Amino acid sequence: MSRLVMFRSLAVRNYRLYALGQLMSNPGTWMQRIAQDWLVLQLSGGSGIALGMTTALQFLPMLLFGLWGGALVDRFDKRRTLILTQGSMGVLALALGVLATAGAAQVWHVYLFAFALGLITVLDNPGRQAFVPEMVDRERLSNAIALNSASFQLGRVTGPAVAGLLIAWIGSGPVFMINGVSFGFTIVALLMIRTGELHRTDPVPGGKGRIREGLRYVSGRRDLVLLLVLAACVQFFGANGQNQIALMVNNVFETGAAAFGVAAAALAVGALIGALLAARRERPRLSLVLLGSLGFGVSQVVAAVMPGYVSFVVVLVPMGVVFMTYVTTLNATFQLSVDPRMRGRVMSMFMLVFMGVAPLGAPVVGLIADAFGPRASLTVGGVVTIVVVTTLGALLARVRGVRPRDLVPGGRGRREAPRSGEGDPAGSEPGGADDPEEERPGAASGNAPEAPEKARGGDDGSRQVPSPR
Repeated sequence: MSRLVMFRSLAVRNYRLYALGQLMSNPGTWMQRIAQDWLVLQLSGGSGIALGMTTALQFLPMLLFGLWGGALVDRFDKRRTLILTQGSMGVLALALGVLATAGAAQVWHVYLFAFALGLITVLDNPGRQAFVPEMVDRERLSNAIALNSASFQLGRVTGPAVAGLLIAWIGSGPVFMINGVSFGFTIVALLMIRTGELHRTDPVPGGKGRIREGLRYVSGRRDLVLLLVLAACVQFFGANGQNQIALMVNNVFETGAAAFGVAAAALAVGALIGALLAARRERPRLSLVLLGSLGFGVSQVVAAVMPGYVSFVVVLVPMGVVFMTYVTTLNATFQLSVDPRMRGRVMSMFMLVFMGVAPLGAPVVGLIADAFGPRASLTVGGVVTIVVVTTLGALLARVRGVRPRDLVPGGRGRREAPRSGEGDPAGSEPGGADDPEEERPGAASGNAPEAPEKARGGDDGSRQVPSPR
C-alpha cells in the first residue's frame, strides 16, 4: 500500500489543522504525566499506593459522570466544547506548575489537581472522539483514528524523554508550565477550522431519558457489550502500565527520572509503530482486537521476568505495538458502527469503560506492588489479561462467527451471517470473517433507530485512543 494512503485523511484541511495542533501539543501531555508521577513518588517516598491514588482520582470522574458527559457532547457544539476544555486543562497545568516550582506542592495538591483534570476530561474525551467524524468522511475515518493515535504516541515518544531530562535539570514545576502553554496549539487549530466544511449532525435536544436511550442502544448490541467487557478487563491493569513502569524503574532497578523517561518512551515507540501500522489498514478487524490484547497480556508477563533495566526496556517496544494494535482497532470498531445521533453517548460509554476502570485498577496495582513487588504486579496483570481474552474470545466467536482459524492470517473462512437483531461493527476483507460491509451502522436489536441520511452527513463514526489531551 502506498505511503500516501497511510496519510490520506490529511488531505482534508480541517483535519490537517486539528492533527497539526495535536502533534504540537501532545508531547506536553506526556511531559506532565511523567512529571506528575515522579512528583508523587518524590513527595510520598516512593509509595505505589500514592501513585495509584493519583491515577485513580484522575480517572474517577469518568467513571462517575462519563455518561452525562456524553449526553452533553451530543447536545452542544463540539468545537466550542473542546476550546473550553482545552483552555481549562492549560490553566490547571500552569497552576500546579507554579505550586511545584515554589516548593509548596504536597501530595494532596496533586490529588486535587488530578481530580479536577479528570472532571474536565468527562467532556473533553467524548468531545474529541465525536469531533473527528465531523471533519472527515467515512472512507477516511479509520485512517484518521489511527493517525490521531500515531500523533499521540509520537508525543509519548518525545515527551517522556524530554521530561526526564528537564525534571533532572530544572525540576517538575516548569514541566507542568510547559504543558500548560502547549494547550494553546490545539486551541489555535480549533479556532482556524472552517465550520462550514464540517459534517455536522443535528444536535440532540435536551430532556430526560437521553442517557437511558444510549444505554438501550448499546445493550441491544451483544457484540458491543462483549467488547466493552473485554476492554474493561484488559484496562483494569493495562491502563496503569505507566504506573507499573515507574515502580519497576524506581523500586526494582533503582534508576532515576531520566531512566524512567527512556522506559516510557520505549513503550511509546512500540505504540507509535502499532498506530502507523493501523493507519495502513482500510478497515478494522475483530481478530486484531483479540490478538492485540492477548499479545499485550503475554508481553506483561515477559517484562515482569526481565533481569535488568536494558532487557526490560527492550520488551516494552513490542508491548507497545500489540497494545496499540488492540486499542486502535477496538476504537475504530466502535466508531464505524454507531448511529451518529448516539455518537457522544456511545463513545462516552466506551471511554467510561476504557478509562473509568483505571480508578479501580490503580490502587490494586499499587497494593500488589507494595505487598509482593512490581514484578508480581506485572505478572498478575498479564495472566488476568490472557485468561479474560481467551474466555471472551470464545464468546465473541459465538456472537460474531469468528472461529479460531480466523485469527491466523490467511485462515479466514466464510463467516456465518449475523443473527437477526445483531450489529456487525467492524471487519476485515470482503467475504472474510470480519467484513464490515455487511453491517448496517446504527442497527441494534430493534432498540436503536436507524439514522436518517440528513443526520449521517456522509459520515458514520470515529474515535481516537483515550487520552488526557
